[in-house]
Amino acid sequence: MPTQPAKKKSGLAVWMQRVLEECHRASLSFAPDPVHDLRVALRRCRSMADGIAVIDPDPAWKDMKKAGKRLFSRLGELRDVHVMQEWVHLLDTPDDPVTGPLLQSVAVREPQLQQEAMQALSQFDHKQWHRWSHSLPRRMARFRPGSLIFRHLALERWTEAHRLHRQALRSGSPGAFHRLRIGIKRFRYIVENFLPDQHAAWGDDLKHMQDLLGEIHDLDVLWPTAVSANVFPDNAARTRWQKRIHQERAQRVAAYRQKMKGENEDSLWQVWRGQLPDRQQTKSAALLRLKLWASLLDPDFPHSRHVARLTLELYDGLPALGKVSGSAAKERAILQAAALLHDIGRSKNEKGHHKASYQMIRRLSPPLGWSAQDLLTAGIVARYHRGALPRAGQKTLHGLSLGQRQNIARLAAVLRLANAFDTSRDHRVQRLHITNGNNGNKDKVLLIAAQGYSSRDNQAEAIAAARHLLEIVYRRPVMIKPMNARSFRKPETRNQKLEARNRPEARS
Repeated sequence: MPTQPAKKKSGLAVWMQRVLEECHRASLSFAPDPVHDLRVALRRCRSMADGIAVIDPDPAWKDMKKAGKRLFSRLGELRDVHVMQEWVHLLDTPDDPVTGPLLQSVAVREPQLQQEAMQALSQFDHKQWHRWSHSLPRRMARFRPGSLIFRHLALERWTEAHRLHRQALRSGSPGAFHRLRIGIKRFRYIVENFLPDQHAAWGDDLKHMQDLLGEIHDLDVLWPTAVSANVFPDNAARTRWQKRIHQERAQRVAAYRQKMKGENEDSLWQVWRGQLPDRQQTKSAALLRLKLWASLLDPDFPHSRHVARLTLELYDGLPALGKVSGSAAKERAILQAAALLHDIGRSKNEKGHHKASYQMIRRLSPPLGWSAQDLLTAGIVARYHRGALPRAGQKTLHGLSLGQRQNIARLAAVLRLANAFDTSRDHRVQRLHITNGNNGNKDKVLLIAAQGYSSRDNQAEAIAAARHLLEIVYRRPVMIKPMNARSFRKPETRNQKLEARNRPEARS
């Protein structure tokens, strides 16, 4: 490879500029090195866009990735020809009668592919790419490398790659190893681009494994290419080449298995997994990803964050009333997500934004730790934070069981009321506390004390209307009263009580 000028070799801005430089080099000569270097630069940019697009909804990431993919793909066949030529030279022997015809059969399409590559370069929008090279790195600078969100994203890619690893070892087929190569490549790019500490520790092994799988794929392609070229003068030559290719492939598969097979701590899979989020961190990170995504869309995210806090205070006060499901922790997380995401539709249009929020949430890919049904439920709950009440027969609830519809109505009732407490968007209502009522009214009235509430302010009417769904769900009246902040002491949670009992001073 020609010597390049010394420069910083990391960062989106660097690689996007490198794409423009390599475009110029490739246009002068579609030789192996310029074509390879341009594809590497494009792949780096696309891999960073692929990671950031998960948490940043700006459509420019997908647009840049798509533009890069078009050029990258059009150069792919030409790069395959160059790789096949390298393998033929590597595997041939002196005076081998197969080498010349095989090289000729591989290279016959090269002029046509060079013409197609030139056309692809002429269609590549250099000006738009240049604009992106300034705007997108600025957006990317807001995300901290090495954060829990990126470690969670890496775990997501690790999980998928590990699944493909098991499939490849079971079947041994070329297709399975090709899919595994792509899975490890996607995992490697997240580590390389967003986890500097892990990349320093794992980078060499990740690259080695990817290279091994890449060579396995090359050999899997080379043999059918040679067969279809019909270049073998006799069966002996055919057997000799088949055996040589098989041996080279088997050596690389064995090298991969030695490093990667098994569940013991020496397996690279387990080494990598050990520094990625545990189960509890995975749950937190999944919610954090949704929260970050919402914050980049919602025009008034402080309001949604405040509503989410009030929503959880209401929800945590309700289980004592007998409306607890078997998976309260998951349900609570779904409700919290719905509260954080309920206003993202306002980025599209103020009118009917609750319906837009639902559509945007249901199109999301669920983060690791969440199922598609979890995310759909959060979307439906967000849909009913205002507007029509949920009822049987509505398209949004189609296909859900009676129990699912009842749970959604209950969660939506909580979110709807919490949202009403901040109708004015001034965070005037700071705290909520629920009791069952007093004396003779016990278990007949839901009494909600709200710090900062006044029956005379302009929010009171909205709050009165929003409590209706909660009254339907719990089949009892809901009363709102002001709460004296000085006299309010937030009740201890179960964990706080246990911690208090276990303190040394409590045991002495």
